[in-house]
Amino acid sequence: MAVGRSSRSVACCAVLLAAALLLSAPSATEAYDSLDPNGNITIKWDVMQWTPDGYVAVVTMFNFQQFRHIQAPGWQLGWTWAKKEVIWSMVGAQTTEQGDCSKFKGNTPHCCKKDPTIVDLLPGTPYNMQIANCCKAGVINTFNQDPSNAASSFQISVGLAGTTNKTVKLPKNFTLKAPGPGYTCGRAMIVRPTKFFTNDGRRATQALMTWNVTCTYSQFLSQKTPTCCVSLSSFYNDTIVNCPTCSCGCQNNGTSPGSCVNENSPYLQSAIDGPGKWTGQPLVQCTSHMCPIRIHWHVKLNYKEYWRVKLFSFNYKPLTPYGGRINDTAMFWGVKFYNDLLMQAGPLGNAQSELLLRKDSMTFTFDKGWAFPRRVYFNGDNCVMPPPDAYPWLPNASPLTKQPLTLSLLAFWISKDVVTLRKADTSLVND
Repeated sequence: MAVGRSSRSVACCAVLLAAALLLSAPSATEAYDSLDPNGNITIKWDVMQWTPDGYVAVVTMFNFQQFRHIQAPGWQLGWTWAKKEVIWSMVGAQTTEQGDCSKFKGNTPHCCKKDPTIVDLLPGTPYNMQIANCCKAGVINTFNQDPSNAASSFQISVGLAGTTNKTVKLPKNFTLKAPGPGYTCGRAMIVRPTKFFTNDGRRATQALMTWNVTCTYSQFLSQKTPTCCVSLSSFYNDTIVNCPTCSCGCQNNGTSPGSCVNENSPYLQSAIDGPGKWTGQPLVQCTSHMCPIRIHWHVKLNYKEYWRVKLFSFNYKPLTPYGGRINDTAMFWGVKFYNDLLMQAGPLGNAQSELLLRKDSMTFTFDKGWAFPRRVYFNGDNCVMPPPDAYPWLPNASPLTKQPLTLSLLAFWISKDVVTLRKADTSLVND
């Protein structure tokens, strides 16, 4: 009997331990990016002065991600007030709705909603409605690529709030859409007040109170299906490996008409977003893969002493996700005003570049498809790759192994051309 009770106790403890581990395990949708583990968008809320019934604050969003922008139609920031606060006025941004302000006599607040949603103002806004870093239509670039446009700010005058550090209550339930889902925001945390320095650097002032909110991105939360796929070809093999079928979904016009459009479709105009209609989803041309973006990697030429990839019309920066020990990850993005915006499918939705990279000829090989990347990102989202056994392989009788080469990247996409490419290397065998 004692042995039986002991066994049941052990089993019970095992079940409780398993349950505790399950509850404490991170969610499958928790935001983490192995190429950018510390990337986030930080929202800084600086209280600059007190008013008779509240305060005036400057709210700034910083994009600390290495390769993920907030693109048009821009960010939407929301929160829930802790008490019965209202927004008397705003500079550099506006709320999408005013809400019910019927209880106010005389001056009417800008917004009376318990959970306001804020959007940026457009370029060309009158100067008396602007502050620094505002009015970019909600577009925020990364510090890596465009540090002068990696922040967005607005000023807000809050009423029916506290008027001291002790009585102000922090907003909660922050949300960030960019412009769709994908970001998860933590709770507001009071931090050391921000200091501001004069132009000559001889005097510093500081905010009366500062709190930060950190938002991180998860591709799983952003969309149910991928947004890009990769196709492959090479000079040493006649095989062209297309994007896997249904990479980003399947054509399903029988049960879901309008899931894709053909170039000459008579229903094209009715599918385009107009006033009062905005889904935030791109119109996808009907293809076997159904992806808005296709990236084609072509192994073009072989050289004797170098693995050469000619860099033309793209900016380049190496990423070092392993602390600088291994340099096998590169980021490419378009040249401003030249090919940084690609508007639609067709000639205006194409960009291509030949990349030139030096390679260690002692470790590189064409064999088994190692001339191709093992992972490709577009705007921070992981693209669907063909299965490894489908990669174009070097013929068995070919003498081209252990030779460097030149790669040509042909990229087809509909939005801003920011691509993170994994360079082929034998070090990726365990990736």
